[in-house]
Order: sequence, then C-alpha cells, then structure tokens
Amino acid sequence: MPPVLTSPLVSTQWLADHLGADDMVVVDTTVRPVAGVDGTPTGRYITGREGHRAGHVPGAVFADLIRDFSDADAHLPFTRPGRSRFEDAAGALGISNETTVVVYDDAHSEWACRLWWLFRAYGYDDVAVLDGGASVWRDERRPVERGHVEPEPALFEASERPDLWVDKAFVERVVAGDEKAALVCASPAAEFAGAEGRRPRLGHIPTSVSVPVDRVVDADRQFRPERVIETVFAPVASADRVVVYCGAGIDASADAFALTLIGERNVALYDGSLNEWSADADTPLESLAA
Repeated sequence: MPPVLTSPLVSTQWLADHLGADDMVVVDTTVRPVAGVDGTPTGRYITGREGHRAGHVPGAVFADLIRDFSDADAHLPFTRPGRSRFEDAAGALGISNETTVVVYDDAHSEWACRLWWLFRAYGYDDVAVLDGGASVWRDERRPVERGHVEPEPALFEASERPDLWVDKAFVERVVAGDEKAALVCASPAAEFAGAEGRRPRLGHIPTSVSVPVDRVVDADRQFRPERVIETVFAPVASADRVVVYCGAGIDASADAFALTLIGERNVALYDGSLNEWSADADTPLESLAA
C-alpha cells in the first residue's frame, strides 16, 4: 500500500519516515536559471539533472520540466504539455494512478509546485510538495544518494480539469470587467512595479494584486504558516475566482499551491502569463515605477 497523503504539503520527517515505501515515487524537479557574465538573470534555464546526479533524496527520480513536462512545439517556454505528452512523461517516471508522489526542488518549491499543479490539472491529487525541498533535507543532514536512478515505467492515465487554466482572452475580459475574477501576480515585487524585467514591456496586468513567492515561502524555503498565507491573500479572499500568473507560469504555481493550502478551490493559472501578455503591444500594462 502506498503512503496516504493528508495534505498537499509534507515535511522532511514525513518523507524520511516513508522513504522506500511501495508505490511511492519521489521526484526531483529542479530547474536552474542561466546567469549572464555579470551574474544577472538571462531568462534562460537548464535542467538540474547534473545537480541531481551529484546528490538527491535517496531513490528520487529526475523530472525534466523544460523538455518532458512542457509543450516542445509551443512558442513560449514552459507551456503546459498536452494530455498524451503528460501521460507519457509521468509514466516514464514510474508513476501510475496508484502511486503516491512527492515532488521537490532545490529552489523555493516553485518548480515542484509547477509539477504539482500539472498533476492536479490532469486529475491526479495523490501528489505532495516536500516543504523546504532539497535545501532543508540537506540542512538536516539527511541521507543523499548520488548517480542516476532509472525509473521503472508505468501506465498513467490523465483526466483533464480545464477549469484550472485560463487563456489570454479570459484575462482580457477580466481587465475589461466582463469576467469576475481576481488577478494575482507572483512575479518579484520589482518586476510587478515595472522597475526591472526581461520582457518586452514592464509592469503588471491591470487590477492585479502582487503576491511574490517570498511572501508565501520564507527565507528557509519553507511555506509560511497558513494563517500568514491567509493574510497575504486577504485582498482576494472574497473573489469568486482567483487567477494567478507571473512571467512564465512557474512562480504562479507556488501561489496556486499556497492558495490551495488555505482552502481556496476556484483557482486557475494563466499559463501564457506575462511572456504572452507583454509581447502584445495592444494589451495594457500598469507600472508603479517612476
């Protein structure tokens, strides 16, 4: 029997207690940003596969979110994969519809949350995010394993939940007042303000509330207490529907996860996010920068 999840968030102690259990797959989802010669972000990413080989939670398999869990034919990075591609990628990791899945990364859980959201959107809820990820696991001096873990392929069948996604047209209707939803931007505060960014135009979608990831994840890379998260999202607490976005739909996944932790169920992710929105000169952007 696989371990039973009672929350979408599990502690390192919970994972240590269940490590090696039958029908449980632990997945390292790490993706690393590529920095320029001056150390500034370039907007490009590479997989964390090499870091995974250097040391990972024992038995953990590696998920390539850049290639396997994204639409390879899309013009925007990290576009969600189609159903068959997702089924193939999940099955290739040894995940079936009877598997308990624990996902983690070596960042602030935004990549783990992205894969968690993809599973949720494809109808599978027996998935949890490891609180604190690889960072806390290492800090607690828990065991690590080196090398490659070869998954035993399995069959995974998805059941789509299309209401967990919205497109650009929907967001345009929200801005115009023709749809009722609250917009939450998970981009860093400086990008929200329009002070910096790598997109064609700076700022945020009008009517948005700013909730960057560091407001729901603390300096130790663990999710803040639920009462704190409730306070952070208080400005959208009365909304019938909450739509989260960021630059490419990754940080937004962490916000979507945090909203789920506090019981919000009508949450959707704008997958194109600002990469799509800001590329269109006809879509409005607001800026707080002078």
